[in-house]
Amino acid sequence: MFFSKSFIPILKNNPAEAKIKSHQLMLRTGMIKQSSAGIYSWLPLGFKVMKKIEQIVREEQDKIGAQEILMPTIQSAEIWKESGRYKDYGEEMLRIKDRQSRDMLYGPTNEELITDIFRTSIKSYKSLPQLLYHIQWKFRDELRPRFGIMRCREFYMKDAYSFDINDEEALFSYNKFFLAYLKTFKRLNLSAIPMAADTGPIGGNLSHEFIILADTGESKIYTDKRIFKVNSDNTKLEKESLNKLRDEFKKFYSVTDEKYDENEFNNKVPEEFRLKTKGIEVGHIFYFGDKYSMPMNSSVDHQGKKEFVKMGSYGVGVSRLVGAIIEAKYNDKKEIMKWPQSISPYDCAIIPLVTKGDKKNLEKSINLSKKLKEYNIDYLIDDSEESFSAKIKKFNLIGIPSQVVVGNKTEGDNFEFINIGKESINLNSNQIIEFINQSKKN
Repeated sequence: MFFSKSFIPILKNNPAEAKIKSHQLMLRTGMIKQSSAGIYSWLPLGFKVMKKIEQIVREEQDKIGAQEILMPTIQSAEIWKESGRYKDYGEEMLRIKDRQSRDMLYGPTNEELITDIFRTSIKSYKSLPQLLYHIQWKFRDELRPRFGIMRCREFYMKDAYSFDINDEEALFSYNKFFLAYLKTFKRLNLSAIPMAADTGPIGGNLSHEFIILADTGESKIYTDKRIFKVNSDNTKLEKESLNKLRDEFKKFYSVTDEKYDENEFNNKVPEEFRLKTKGIEVGHIFYFGDKYSMPMNSSVDHQGKKEFVKMGSYGVGVSRLVGAIIEAKYNDKKEIMKWPQSISPYDCAIIPLVTKGDKKNLEKSINLSKKLKEYNIDYLIDDSEESFSAKIKKFNLIGIPSQVVVGNKTEGDNFEFINIGKESINLNSNQIIEFINQSKKN
């Protein structure tokens, strides 16, 4: 792809309405465009990043045996009336009527719909557990949408749901998702802390938010600094291993604002380890037992007896993660962004020094791109006639971590290679390919 043919409408300055780093960068680099308050179009650069994040989320869900489905954005109000949440959910829910005057809604979440699907499909406990997920648009009518995609009305989300025969099995499913989330955020190069959280309108008595530290976050958090050292590399799925992992986190006080108790915090956390700060919620998991299955009569036959299934739900804000990663990685003072290689909008930026009378460097770049293409490396060639400093500044803003400079001193198969934030080195095309592919795995 040539930069001149790409749809990347870069702005010279930060838009005045953008107050936080992610909103500023996403508007400035043309990742998104506002359609109306809290609703955005995702342009190619932003869409590519979001889809790569989506794939990592999907892969980690698949690894624990969750099965992907797709539910609609528009739901019938009748199933929400069954659960009792139709009136209770509040004004965030967008309520509508179809042409037959039937009550409908734009789904803010899917507990009712997935319960309805389950109850009409599974009748025996022998089919349990069931772990189902989808990645779909949601709508919550925020009173004051702000901060770009961080607090918007329409957003892209992975939500999963578990169905088990009893509390013990349900807790095992909960811990599976707990581990999957730790591994997901690690692959995104984020340090996300699981924190005991309020269950809110979802309900239940067990809940964790996964928070990344950020001054621009809206979540107030209170934690023991020692929690950062807990090892989250455990890959076993045995109950003992998973329960042990979550128990390691439970040793350290770590809560969101709704759960905070000052006396408890001071008693449990030595002063030198106390941390009061802000963070961004990137995931939220809940266990709520039969809160939905009982009123909606979702049960299975267990040894001749009707048992209401035990349920949990597990959300990850896929579109919000784009903004959260920017908040964690973007240096707004130096105007430098560095995407993790695994989710960079392009694998490699090729930056030739081009003048009107000399296109040799552009030709060298095209030849290099042909080899990269053989190895499925997605590239962007800057074919503009801007100065070298202007090009580097532009790509540092876009955040493609692997950059190849093709200048007049470039000879043969050797190139100046830049990994943003580090000194440039000389690499041949095979070494560039190896570096990029290895970085994508990490």
